[in-house]
Amino acid sequence: MGIVEEAHNAKILGSGEQVIVLAHGFGTDQSVWKHLIPHVVDEYKVILYDNMGAGTTNPDYFDFNRYSTLEGYAYDLLAILEELKVKSCILVAHSVSGVIGAIASISRPELFSKIVMLSASPRYLNDADYFGGFEQEDLDQLFEAMQNNYKAWCSGFAPLAVGGDMDSVAVQEFSRTLFNMRPDIALSVAQTIFQSDMRSILHMVTVPCHILQSMKDLAVPVVVAEYLHQNLGGDSIVEVMSSDGHLPQLSSPDIVIPVLLKHIRYDIAA
Repeated sequence: MGIVEEAHNAKILGSGEQVIVLAHGFGTDQSVWKHLIPHVVDEYKVILYDNMGAGTTNPDYFDFNRYSTLEGYAYDLLAILEELKVKSCILVAHSVSGVIGAIASISRPELFSKIVMLSASPRYLNDADYFGGFEQEDLDQLFEAMQNNYKAWCSGFAPLAVGGDMDSVAVQEFSRTLFNMRPDIALSVAQTIFQSDMRSILHMVTVPCHILQSMKDLAVPVVVAEYLHQNLGGDSIVEVMSSDGHLPQLSSPDIVIPVLLKHIRYDIAA
């Protein structure tokens, strides 16, 4: 196993011709894809990995400077693909990884036959003519709460992000992976993500993008999916699902897994 592979807990499942790479978002790890894996493992070669900073990774490897921008994560994704000798893949990317994948695809478009983005956003802050869902004051309060008492913040944030029933298995699962992160790393990652603005690079993304979004999502308003669709440089398609929450593959697998499979299997019609 290579150094990059090991650092990111990369796993290869299945043995199909086509490669699917599954990339998770903030506060989770590769386990967030547990409902999808059984449906793709017989048909595809599936690569799973953890973003640096996830609770499952070695915190000593987390370089605060490197990961102060999303480009640091994009370089990691490209390094994983290179080490695993992947020539082309379908990237299925949740939340921030949707944008990380988009950044990676600008420099190496041939590596991605398409990106399936789930709950992705190029900017979380509202702007003059853009609705991202958050005001700066909201984010400042969020960061302050994380700093003051991380455990208490996790307990409060998890049900809000997941949506639905507070006692659900999905809320417990997200609470667990969130709490597994080292608090100072979690704060740094959250600041990098929530303060990022990737709108200016969207026109440079030429690979086909399938934009999937929950009808109700604390972190990403539905209009953001349409914004991505209008501003990405290549072909794109939007599907808004009747799911609730920012981690619908965990909380509403019955709704989301069939939609994911459809967009993995079928390309955007010419």
